[in-house]
Amino acid sequence: MSQQYPGPSHPYGPPKKKRSTGATVAMVVGGVFLFLVALGALVGPDDSENDKADKPSAPVAKTTPASSPAPETTAPPASPAAPPATTPAPSTPPAKPSAAQLPSFVGMGLQSAQDKAQELGYYYLTSHDALGRGRNQISDRNWKVCSQSPRPGSHPDTTKIDFGTVKLEETCPATDAGGDVEEAGSTMPDFQGKSVKVAREALDSSTSLDVKDVSGEDRMILVESNWQVCSQEPAPGTALNGQPVTLRAVKFGEDCY
Repeated sequence: MSQQYPGPSHPYGPPKKKRSTGATVAMVVGGVFLFLVALGALVGPDDSENDKADKPSAPVAKTTPASSPAPETTAPPASPAAPPATTPAPSTPPAKPSAAQLPSFVGMGLQSAQDKAQELGYYYLTSHDALGRGRNQISDRNWKVCSQSPRPGSHPDTTKIDFGTVKLEETCPATDAGGDVEEAGSTMPDFQGKSVKVAREALDSSTSLDVKDVSGEDRMILVESNWQVCSQEPAPGTALNGQPVTLRAVKFGEDCY
């Protein structure tokens, strides 16, 4: 049986065991951590936070609630002032119409006669067809004066002046056949020689009127003031009770047949 002998002793003692790598890393990390903790203790808490804690907060301005506006007061309506007393003006009598000397206008053109009458202060002017045909004086320069009413003399300037006229190419009648048309009334007037227009205006507007051309040409009667009555039914003087009226006529200047 063999016998083991211990080897020679190590001059520095028995060899030390090697540390593992993980243990070394843990020791380094732990040392760094301890260093940081110690450094934080030396520095102390954040001064900025301390400053905020030490500074007193700014005083908050107190706001006074706005006072409510005073209620509006409506002034009582002022009583209407009494109208000033007025002294009635003395009544003045109306101005009296002045008189002027009315000349004769016969032979003048209708327009010239009217202008002259107005120069003298006469403004109430009218005119009519002296031939009794009931024509209107549309263009005064185409008519001439055959008669006048009133006659020449001194008359107030409010007097109505009526001129009897015919067209320039016509001859004035010996007797004025114009003027206002008289209504027929209850008896049939004599329309012979008058215009159909005058006869129609004299009869009641409800009268049934038949006008015929007796020249034999059977013409239409359009402008009734250009046609003269040759005969009529009923006869003049007959009582009118609503019966129809017949007029037979030809144009002025033509002979009745």
